[in-house]
Amino acid sequence: MRVNFTVNGRQQEADDVWEGESLLYVLRERLGLPGSKNACEQGECGSCTVRLDGVPVCSCLVAAGQVEGRDVVTVEGLADFAKQRAEHGHGGACAAGGGCGGKGVSTDEAKRWSARPADSRTGEGVELSDIQQAFIDAGAVQCGFCTPGLLVQADELLERNADPSDQDIREALSGNLCRCTGYEKILDAVRLAAARQGEEV
Repeated sequence: MRVNFTVNGRQQEADDVWEGESLLYVLRERLGLPGSKNACEQGECGSCTVRLDGVPVCSCLVAAGQVEGRDVVTVEGLADFAKQRAEHGHGGACAAGGGCGGKGVSTDEAKRWSARPADSRTGEGVELSDIQQAFIDAGAVQCGFCTPGLLVQADELLERNADPSDQDIREALSGNLCRCTGYEKILDAVRLAAARQGEEV
């Protein structure tokens, strides 16, 4: 079957997709976007987390056929997505505590978001988002295998909660496993990104 969907603001078409093929496989093997990592393939580790219509999901558990006509943001498009959100106010109501119910951007908002095509393929050549820069500055990246999923999940948290408590951060990241750290540097990075976003307002 053929699947048409948007990835990082760019229309994509995947041909000869088996109906049981995962979104993770399509992203990595068919579209050449290796940022989402293939680890447990059971939705337990969070290393393959992407945003599907604004909501974080484990792409290993999403059948490729389920994304027809939908919007996917991977770690490669995270910086541009954050920039678009800042420029166009996506997530603004969530940050102010209004109307999102903890679900991130709405489906309609996600569909209106559009990255510049030149930046959407690999994420190279774009300024890092606050959460990406904070992970570097706080030393939260070690082997890097879990980092893409953590970044996507943390970005969604900061979109809906501009000033998360430590408990909020722990709960949001509870589905993302890291085998290198004691998680403290990761928590530091999310705190740092939240503080920097607060200074920008």
